[in-house]
Amino acid sequence: MFDYSAFLDSVQNTQLASWGSSLAQTIPSALNPDAHGKLAEWRSAVERLPSVTPSEIDLLNAVTIGRESDLSPEQHAHLLTQLRILHPWRKGPFHLFGHHIETEWHSDWKWDRVKDEIAPLTNRRVLDVGCGNGYFGWRMVGAGAKEVIGIDPYIVFVMQFFAMRRYLAASNNWVLPIGIEQLPAGLRAFDTTFSMGVLYHRKSPIDHLFQLRDSLRSGGELVLETLVVDGKLGEVLVPEGRYAQMRNVWFLPSTLTLESWLRKCQFKNVRLVDVTPTTSAEQRSTDWMTFHSLKDYLDPADSSKTIEGHPSPVRAVFVADAP
Repeated sequence: MFDYSAFLDSVQNTQLASWGSSLAQTIPSALNPDAHGKLAEWRSAVERLPSVTPSEIDLLNAVTIGRESDLSPEQHAHLLTQLRILHPWRKGPFHLFGHHIETEWHSDWKWDRVKDEIAPLTNRRVLDVGCGNGYFGWRMVGAGAKEVIGIDPYIVFVMQFFAMRRYLAASNNWVLPIGIEQLPAGLRAFDTTFSMGVLYHRKSPIDHLFQLRDSLRSGGELVLETLVVDGKLGEVLVPEGRYAQMRNVWFLPSTLTLESWLRKCQFKNVRLVDVTPTTSAEQRSTDWMTFHSLKDYLDPADSSKTIEGHPSPVRAVFVADAP
């Protein structure tokens, strides 16, 4: 069920071979029962999902797996019970055997904003940094990617990925239970690298951009989405405390500043393709993510500000080519 041997076999005799050798030790350590107090419960939930072959799969227009008629009433009840053990569901949505898993994020909206602005993914090897449960990876496979490798250290998201993979076992989308720190320097192996919602969590954004650059082959494409602020070249918000109640937010640059950072890291053909304010229609609490969400982190008297008084979230997408 949680077997990465097919992935490790697939990277032999490729540019990823040396990384695969180290992952053979890293992955089992991350999924050791002692790694997280709830890991055994999460693994059991995935293992107990109904065994059924979906009658349809659509990864191009959504993540849709199976029809309602594929399962008996008892199987439907059991499916929902096990999936709810994997709470919180943040990235999505997923449509699974007629059930709509309404995640915190409308990640489909974000995908719609970027999919027509990037190089076609057909036959490309893709890296998705901070991929969460692999939602974007499934959409990338639907768009024709040859292989998608997502990395995320949060084990509950890895378990959510395996819940979907139970019904998509032949897919070439993987989520590895690691952080970007485990990505070898100078790999230069990916055709496209995505970093969406990660940069502002890094203590050194320039180092992160160099890591992303060095993951790409020459001419490969970076897709970078992050929080930004309105401002001139050189302006950056560095929250002294929290930002929208997030503890680990370090740098929110203006779009002009971020463009300059990308050029300093030697990216070519840097272009800003989208700037969109985040609203509580796109990020919100749901039955599948019952914790506080964006509306709880904005000033109740002025939604243009966070509860701390900072500008409310705006996200920008940059696309650039590796040297």
